[in-house]
Amino acid sequence: MTGPHTAGWSRRRILGAALAAATAPLATVVSPLSYSAQAATGAWPFRRGVNTWPWFALTREFPAPRTDYDWPPFQSQRPVPTLADLVRLRASGLDFIRLPVDPGPFLAADAGQRADLMAMLSAAVEAAVAADLGVIVNVQANGATHYWNPDRMYSSTSAPEFARYQVFVGEVAGMLEGMAPGRVALEPVNEPPQDCSSDVWPKVQAALLTAARGPARKLPLLATSGCGSMVRGLTALDPAPLAEFEPILFTFHFYEPYLFSHQGALWMREPVYRALNNVPWPASAGSLDKTLASVRARMAADTERSDEAKRAAYEETEKVLKVYFDAQPDRRFIDGYLKQVSDWADRNGITPERIIMGEFGALRTDARYTAAPNPDRARYIADVRQSAEAAGFPWAFWDLFDGMGMMDDTTRALDPAMVEALGLTMPRA
Repeated sequence: MTGPHTAGWSRRRILGAALAAATAPLATVVSPLSYSAQAATGAWPFRRGVNTWPWFALTREFPAPRTDYDWPPFQSQRPVPTLADLVRLRASGLDFIRLPVDPGPFLAADAGQRADLMAMLSAAVEAAVAADLGVIVNVQANGATHYWNPDRMYSSTSAPEFARYQVFVGEVAGMLEGMAPGRVALEPVNEPPQDCSSDVWPKVQAALLTAARGPARKLPLLATSGCGSMVRGLTALDPAPLAEFEPILFTFHFYEPYLFSHQGALWMREPVYRALNNVPWPASAGSLDKTLASVRARMAADTERSDEAKRAAYEETEKVLKVYFDAQPDRRFIDGYLKQVSDWADRNGITPERIIMGEFGALRTDARYTAAPNPDRARYIADVRQSAEAAGFPWAFWDLFDGMGMMDDTTRALDPAMVEALGLTMPRA
């Protein structure tokens, strides 16, 4: 079994890679204003980004009752960006990555292993910076993990592992504080599970921001809201108590309407999503009858659910799709949603460049059940991206890899439709 640097991100490799990057034809895409100058003028270096899950995700935890991980803790076959990939992302017009990090392996590790994992994370940040990309490190717990999950770590300040999670946030902040000032930031939590109006989440967030601010006085920190960082959570957030933690940025996620963006998502709890496919964007690009026919075809091929379960799911799916097609969502629907964020920002005196749409995207529709899934997906992503930019919000597309990605896991080819939808440029080979 290999050591912790299975992805090749050792410090020795980073030094060589950084030199190679410096001599590569990258100068043509470097912005004329330096990152430090941008920070000094209030223009943050995060405008157009992409999430890089599962770089520090897809783990190998042991089943209960054990609470530890195999070593190395990350699956060796997961897609991980190379320096060449990062350089190509920068050349496409992206200027930062959002780097999700599963805290479980770090918290379960012994001292030596934890040091190795922190070195891996540091090297990954250095690699992105070497490619002229900013970095938002996001501590992103895995809700499917039996022990190191959001409930045990930050459901409240008295959660069983909150104290250790808090210490880890402080450690990451301290590591980032001295790395490329003005070009890196820390987002302590991903999609908090607390209700929008809960008084628990503000206490949790304040404790985590306090832990981060202690060792990192100048590091930009990202604050978010309950309700899984959704729009309605952000608009319920009172930002005034967060002023003591400046510099503070804010973040929210956008996947509305979920009937489009999450069609076919097997991990969704609601039974309608499993067989949902061929949902068009905008709604006027298709019809209820065509979409229901595709749903029936997919259900017929489903051998895991009983006929009774499928009948119940179909009835519910038919109801929600009727609502979808009656509403005829399009770009105006997205504009209306994001206007809620703009109104919240105006009420609280927050400039739009401080509000990052940290995730948005749509799952690829299964081509077995619809003839042309990609044009609808591209139209949706273009609409969300353009709406965010019109409002002045920076954004980070979900994801670089996987079923919502813009890069093929194996060939590393960028999807031209996604590149175009994101307003980017296909980099030269």
